Amino acid sequence: MTTTRSTPAPDFIRCIIAQDLKANKNEGRVVTRFPPEPNGYLHIGHAKSICLNFGIAGEHKGGTCHLRFDDTNPCKEEVEYVESIKADVRWLGFDWGDHLYYTSDYFDQLYEYAVQLIKVGKAYVCSLSAQEIRHYRGTLTEAGKDSPYRTRSMEENVDLFERMRAGEFEEGSHVLRAKIDMASPNLNMRDPTLYRIRRVAHHRTGNKWCIYPMYDFSHCLSDSIEGITHSICTLEFEDNRPLYDWVLDELHMDCHPQQIEFARLNLSYTVLSKRKLVELVEQGCVTGWDDPRMPTLTGLRRRGYTPESIRNFCERIGVAKRDSMVDMALLEHCVREDLNVRAPRVMGVLQPLRVVIDNYPEDQVEELEAVNNPEDPSMGTRKVPFSRVLYIEREDFREDPPKKFFRLAPGREVRLRYAYFITCVGVVKDEQSGKVVELHCTYDPETRGGWSPDGRKVKGTLHWVSAAHSLEAEVRLYDRLFVHPNPGGEKDGPDFKTYFNPNSLQTLRSCRVEPSLAGAAPGSRCQFERQGYFCVDTVDSSPGVLVFNRTASLRDSWAKIEKAQKNKS
Repeated sequence: MTTTRSTPAPDFIRCIIAQDLKANKNEGRVVTRFPPEPNGYLHIGHAKSICLNFGIAGEHKGGTCHLRFDDTNPCKEEVEYVESIKADVRWLGFDWGDHLYYTSDYFDQLYEYAVQLIKVGKAYVCSLSAQEIRHYRGTLTEAGKDSPYRTRSMEENVDLFERMRAGEFEEGSHVLRAKIDMASPNLNMRDPTLYRIRRVAHHRTGNKWCIYPMYDFSHCLSDSIEGITHSICTLEFEDNRPLYDWVLDELHMDCHPQQIEFARLNLSYTVLSKRKLVELVEQGCVTGWDDPRMPTLTGLRRRGYTPESIRNFCERIGVAKRDSMVDMALLEHCVREDLNVRAPRVMGVLQPLRVVIDNYPEDQVEELEAVNNPEDPSMGTRKVPFSRVLYIEREDFREDPPKKFFRLAPGREVRLRYAYFITCVGVVKDEQSGKVVELHCTYDPETRGGWSPDGRKVKGTLHWVSAAHSLEAEVRLYDRLFVHPNPGGEKDGPDFKTYFNPNSLQTLRSCRVEPSLAGAAPGSRCQFERQGYFCVDTVDSSPGVLVFNRTASLRDSWAKIEKAQKNKS
């Protein structure tokens, strides 16, 4: 099932399940499912559902969670998506064991159930066009009208449905509809479509079928066939629940799962609509589904997010009955919190400025000891080479420093992390541009390790790398995908891509990192001291070519938000 985890605080879904168990409903069984459609990559919103469904099953002895692919629309589904979904669920730390299913496993059974509905007068073949069906359905304030084909005989409906299956008709010429109530206040109950013709090969069944069931018909029956006890889904399916129950009741299914709805995840500064994510990919706004700016799990993984941080995020936001917007800062806080204790520290200079220490021996190289992670002493220490020529961060020097700038400036002494105190004694500029290209400094050999024996103090501490020993790297600084907190929320507003953040990716080349990263494996994570958390890119890095993605900066806006909230209370 799942790895043992701490049990989350009770929410309304867990309370319902607890009451069911107390009443010995479902004979004490807890069986949930995660039913993605394989027509795209999973995103952070799916992670919430995965953690909820697998988590609830794992909290109960003998509980199981099924992974079932809702593969009923071959027009958009691909094996690539099936495999990516499996990989994402495993990466999050969950295991479906023997419980991997496909709705296409049940196509024969679903067809027989449809015939059964026809024979009891609860379904009919309708020959209206899609546009005519919409017109006949009515509106929220106006009742629908019966289809002129609603009175077809049972024998005619069975014959037409069999011929639909046999491939005699073109797409759109006929559909199978439930016969419920065209005056129902719930539009989902106004004779909804159960089957439609699709002359497209299926990635698992090939050309065996040319008719495919609709989600509202196949989903509840798949749940019943598998013995699901609690069918947990998001709020947009609340109005579909009467249809879910109607199908199961009319077919007198032995197993009738309980559908429970919860609020889907809405995350600021991004979009979680699959349609909009597809648009971003197809129109080249991002480099693909795994672009580290994307809210997809494959994108977050490539950016350096850990499964633990995402599970922690899902637990913190909890399960509610009302939709709300979650601040992106909370997700960023969760990954910082996790990486703070697991990521080793290294030094990397993103915009190098050359520093020559005039009084340091030219041919001398020292190995200084640096702490790998002050949060975890078990990570130990590493050796960092120190030599006469170094690189520091360009922004750590100001020729004319403003007030409260405590880093390097002419005549000022600062500390080099793990190394020595240095003082700037000279500045070299490019003759044409006037840009500073090199600094000359002196060091105090008595301050080895970054501490002065005479007790004098400095206010600035800088990270650095040895010029001769450092490695060249490309660093990609990622920011939020959109500049608006709710880019997809304005129904009558501008196109959501209008809010696309043009600065969501900044690529820095000729960066320098310490030599301990020479053999860094793709996907490995670290903290560049004073810079943020980074990971080695899994796509573009290769032996001899280091590419780092910034997972998160060190600035934690959520911690400030949380502190302000506590102060108010």
